[in-house]
Amino acid sequence: MLTGTVLTGPQLAASWTGPLSTRGRWIVDAGGNRFKLKAGNWAGAQGTWEGSGSTTDPANNQAGQVSYNIPLGLDRVPISDILAGFHTLGLNAVRLPFANALVHDTVPVPDAAVTANPQLKGRTPLQVLDAVVAALTADGFAVILNNHTTSYRFCCGLDGNERWNSGQSTQQWENDWLFLVGRYKDNKRVVGADLRNEVRRDTWNDANWGWGDDHDEYAAFEEAGNRILQADPDMLVVMEGINWQGIPTDITPHTRPMLTPVANLSNTLIRSDKLVYAAHFYAYTGPANTGAGSGPGSTSDPRYQDFTPAQLAQAVDQEALFVTRAGQHFTAPVWISEFGAAGRDETSTKEQAWWTGFTDILVKNDTDFAVWPLVGWADNSGKPQDSWALLSYTPGGARTGLPDGGDWRATDWNKLVNAPGLTGPVAPAPRWNMLDLDFGDQITSARMLAQPDWSVGSRKGVCPDTQRLIGLGRGDGRGLCTDAAQPAQAPGAYVTVTGWTNTGQGDWAPGYDKLQCPDRYYAIGYSQRKNAMSALLCAPAATALPTTGHVTWFDHGDNRPAGAGSTASDWAPGYYKGQCADNEYIAGVADTWRYLEYGVPDALLCRPLS
Repeated sequence: MLTGTVLTGPQLAASWTGPLSTRGRWIVDAGGNRFKLKAGNWAGAQGTWEGSGSTTDPANNQAGQVSYNIPLGLDRVPISDILAGFHTLGLNAVRLPFANALVHDTVPVPDAAVTANPQLKGRTPLQVLDAVVAALTADGFAVILNNHTTSYRFCCGLDGNERWNSGQSTQQWENDWLFLVGRYKDNKRVVGADLRNEVRRDTWNDANWGWGDDHDEYAAFEEAGNRILQADPDMLVVMEGINWQGIPTDITPHTRPMLTPVANLSNTLIRSDKLVYAAHFYAYTGPANTGAGSGPGSTSDPRYQDFTPAQLAQAVDQEALFVTRAGQHFTAPVWISEFGAAGRDETSTKEQAWWTGFTDILVKNDTDFAVWPLVGWADNSGKPQDSWALLSYTPGGARTGLPDGGDWRATDWNKLVNAPGLTGPVAPAPRWNMLDLDFGDQITSARMLAQPDWSVGSRKGVCPDTQRLIGLGRGDGRGLCTDAAQPAQAPGAYVTVTGWTNTGQGDWAPGYDKLQCPDRYYAIGYSQRKNAMSALLCAPAATALPTTGHVTWFDHGDNRPAGAGSTASDWAPGYYKGQCADNEYIAGVADTWRYLEYGVPDALLCRPLS
């Protein structure tokens, strides 16, 4: 049986206000109060068909469950009963997987798919999703949409759904997101867009993180996230890491990167308070194990269930939870948006120990979570067809679920949903975000995205509108932005600087070319040709800024102030970095073409903000 306080729909609705945003590693509601995602996956709208035979034959669908491409269970019980079960589980949010095919599907679902909800008869899968979203949000739940698949084929493996652009173009994928974001824009309890589920290798190619090609998840997710935020600035943008790279045999390289690439190449959005990273963990998979039991894809690598509690905690931290470390360019909330274990029919002591150990990790780290899956079918005797489901319903609507006794997972579930954690107001925290000009522009300013090209022919990086430039890498196009001690900005045009005018403070880098903002302006962006400095973009401050300061040279090594933001992480790997202190601004950049340095930045003119 489950324990703890169960909120009714009105009570849950009154407990928080949308939209959601982030402060450091925490998700907060519109009032700035911590909103911990205690969520589950209501699967079905991503499809349950396994790829061969009739799509409506139970034998050809996952666990014999024919979803008809809508959330499971609507054929068996009224939607109000399903939501009542979610309340009993202690949830406050639901991850809703969907297929891109659903967006374009104009065929009404068969009446059999909604037998227990006759008001949905004659509706398309998208219209059923509309009704589910409306019911969930009216009952107080936060909804995060998850692009799970392209087609209605059940995930995962080599199923044609491996990347965001598998079976469709990146442009179509982004357009589908913009369509759904626009459709639910007025409902502020639809709080997030989980961009794509478990990006992985297809037969021939890996996804990558930062290579600049059409398999670059880093670039694709950032572009899609910024387009979504331009359409609806209130949405959370949820990004999973790469779920799998390499050919899984014992003689070829293979790994599950998850969020590890974020340590050296993190995303920056036009709203820096909207990014949430996500990761998935299951006992039968591992850091280099696909989870295949035998045959193709099976390797001898250890699974998470083979680890000791200490080894498991270390793996989860290295692959995901390190992102929550404060004060770094990658700091963000991490949502474990899928984890789970088989319930009533599970006899594996390893899986049971893993479930206990993993939920212990979530409790200890006060981590946002979403269990997989919430709803499944049961046979006429009440036996779940998919024992992973927390709530299973017979054809007649009788429930066999976690709240009903007899499920070994209940003790740890109670521990998880009732765990103490941060509540109440969360203080705003300074942010640091990186810019990456490796393959082109990275303009993360909504204002500048709406303006003409300010440095024609150059690669350009611009900080989010609430931040300023505080660091540069030497020769790689990387930059660092922050809002620490951010000065108020005055109205008026930004200034593009392509040279240096001595403003009376003297030559601070004799013999070097210099780009320097006018007095009372601070740098928010930069441009380069190849790796040579081309221009600075400067914003006006609302009040006068000091014109004294110091020069930070980084032509012979890193020069970053001890204890400053993001100094415990590398935002320009393999290159020297210069960084001003958290309470300073960049007033100028010096470079030279002497000594075969080819115009790369050598020094920063750092000035105090007050």
